[in-house]
Amino acid sequence: MNLYDRYLMPLLIDAGCGLKDFQALRALLLPQAAGAVLEIGIGTGRNLPFYDPARVSSLQGLDPAGQMHGKAKRRAKAAGLEVELIALSAEQIPAPDASYDTVVCTFTLCTIPDPVTALREMRRVLKPGGRLLFCEHGRAPEAPVQRWQDRLTPWWKPIAGGCHLNRDVRAMLSAGGFVPTQIESSYLNGPKPLVYVTRGVAVAG
Repeated sequence: MNLYDRYLMPLLIDAGCGLKDFQALRALLLPQAAGAVLEIGIGTGRNLPFYDPARVSSLQGLDPAGQMHGKAKRRAKAAGLEVELIALSAEQIPAPDASYDTVVCTFTLCTIPDPVTALREMRRVLKPGGRLLFCEHGRAPEAPVQRWQDRLTPWWKPIAGGCHLNRDVRAMLSAGGFVPTQIESSYLNGPKPLVYVTRGVAVAG
């Protein structure tokens, strides 16, 4: 791992993911998490202050970027949560079938090398009736913005932890075996190629 990936990239990602609009979406989504919870791509723990500790019986966080785990642990402590951090990617979740009541995935599908396989794993580890809470940026609906997303992605990936700007969130959910029960998409404030966000709740199809 080079010095940029170890030291600078975590700081930049933490700052970007902590922007006001992103935090407002977390505040709407995360209080819905309940029971045994698995967070995919927990990173520096930006979601942790928004969980309701009274509703969460256990919390595990999966993220291959172990250099971010220290900040996540500090945020968990400040939020009154106990979290087990696992330094793995989501294509092979180390848990039996039907282990979790809630899976949380925010601003993460853009970076996972094989997001559809990861979603199928999330579906596998959810209990019957369990829910996926998601909030992801991705492919915009307008062709001019899509063209910019395609142009920028090869340059953006190396500086943003492998982030793809042009992945179709709704298509990935469907391919991963999920059916949304709530879903909406919109632009946040900022450059359009970076801020088209789809969020909601999904269940196994």
